[in-house]
Amino acid sequence: MGPLPSLRSSPRGNAALLILAAALAAAWSPAPLQAQGSGKRVDRRLDAAPLNRYLWGIVLLDANGRVVYQRNAERLFIPASNTKIVVAAVASALLPPDWTVSTSVYATGPVVDGTVEGDLVLYGRGDPTMSRRCYAVDTTAAGACLEDPAAPLRDLAGQLRARGIRSVSGDVIGDGSYFEPLLVHPGWEAYDLNWWYAAPVSGLGFNDNSIDITYRPGPEVGAPPVIAFEPNYGDVVLENRAQTTRAQSGRTIDFYRHPGTLALWAEGSLPLDTPERTEYFALPDPNHYTAQAFRAALADEEIAVGGATRSTTDSVAFRYAREGAPLAEVHSRPLRDWIFPILNTSQNWFAEMLLKQLGKQFGEAGSWNEGLAVERRFLIDSVGIDSTQFSLSDGSGLASTNLVTPLAFARLLRYVERHPHGEIFLAGLPRSGSRGSLSTRFLGTPLEGRIVAKTGSISKVNTLSGYIERKDKAPLTFSVMANHHTHGYGAMLREIDSIVVELGRGR
Repeated sequence: MGPLPSLRSSPRGNAALLILAAALAAAWSPAPLQAQGSGKRVDRRLDAAPLNRYLWGIVLLDANGRVVYQRNAERLFIPASNTKIVVAAVASALLPPDWTVSTSVYATGPVVDGTVEGDLVLYGRGDPTMSRRCYAVDTTAAGACLEDPAAPLRDLAGQLRARGIRSVSGDVIGDGSYFEPLLVHPGWEAYDLNWWYAAPVSGLGFNDNSIDITYRPGPEVGAPPVIAFEPNYGDVVLENRAQTTRAQSGRTIDFYRHPGTLALWAEGSLPLDTPERTEYFALPDPNHYTAQAFRAALADEEIAVGGATRSTTDSVAFRYAREGAPLAEVHSRPLRDWIFPILNTSQNWFAEMLLKQLGKQFGEAGSWNEGLAVERRFLIDSVGIDSTQFSLSDGSGLASTNLVTPLAFARLLRYVERHPHGEIFLAGLPRSGSRGSLSTRFLGTPLEGRIVAKTGSISKVNTLSGYIERKDKAPLTFSVMANHHTHGYGAMLREIDSIVVELGRGR
């Protein structure tokens, strides 16, 4: 887009400037709602203790994009998982809905009489969908759910077997060098790194790069809880320091690991009446983890491996092997299936994998910095959002250094709703009363089933941004952001929901 012509040099130019300024003011100034009805009621509520001690950012746009109500709409707020709206919207706009990536198997030596004379290299291109989950609201639909995250790896092993390969003389190597070597975001808190929602991000990934830890009370008070984990490839060591306590006592059990290792321990108490629970613990090396799963699939196909299981993020180490044709290859699920867990169940790792993918496809590298640069250019150039209205650090919103204005979210939501690829974004958003993070919200209110929106929550932050559907009318677009609050989690969700209901009253 070229520079606008100068309007400074003539009375006509000055008049044009005044007309333009008036048009912009009309487009973005609050409509009468703020001065009456719902707007007044929202203001009274937020101006009263204790809500007046918190930071609130709210905007409501009508079907024409006009601001109907606003409160600090152009101030920056920590968005939590509303950050996922950005990566999902940008990817939905830039990539086809059926876009996929491949995971390939290469050899460093020839295949002679059924033996790979060298190493077997599993090379990933950023596929997050080797993951046990459902990818649609209708979980009964054919292909909607994947029960076995190792199924694609079994497919690769089966292809090798079909080629007549029976043994590998060298090692099995998980090569995650398609993305940058930095696996953990520097803005994430140390404790979070133990858990699935802060799993490392590399070119290879399996089972959300996490191990499933299932635990239940021991048979009697004083006994250690019963703890098991899967997939179990024999290299995770767990020391059980926890203890079963009397029924209805406090549950304090927690899991830890020595940083960068597979040495875990459990400590704390687990009441005797606690039902079985499952936690998802992040593993430090996703490339090694995926290579282990692949090696297990090879064993199931009776393909022997003589060497060790290793990993790399060095993009040069096996470049020569990748120049040849792969021995086996599988493709990811399509992009629409990446978007769904990012928005519907707020899966952090999918969001970060997709952010690095944006950097790889449209920037200079599969890195956080390049993915963020792609997002920034898109928000400014395509959506027309002022660069001072956002400052992004990651794809999921786990970092507390993300900052976005409510107005920026509302404008992006309006943009993607009208985009030719917008349907995969809209299909991924949770709906009130349906499967996803809004399943229990807005029930029994006039907006039950009519709110389609993304949730967000980290410490002292709750957000909700999306659409209010209206019968036979275009939807309203809103963003509500509460920062620096001391409300309990459930209490704040109820406050936000009541605000949205008030904004949508009679509209």
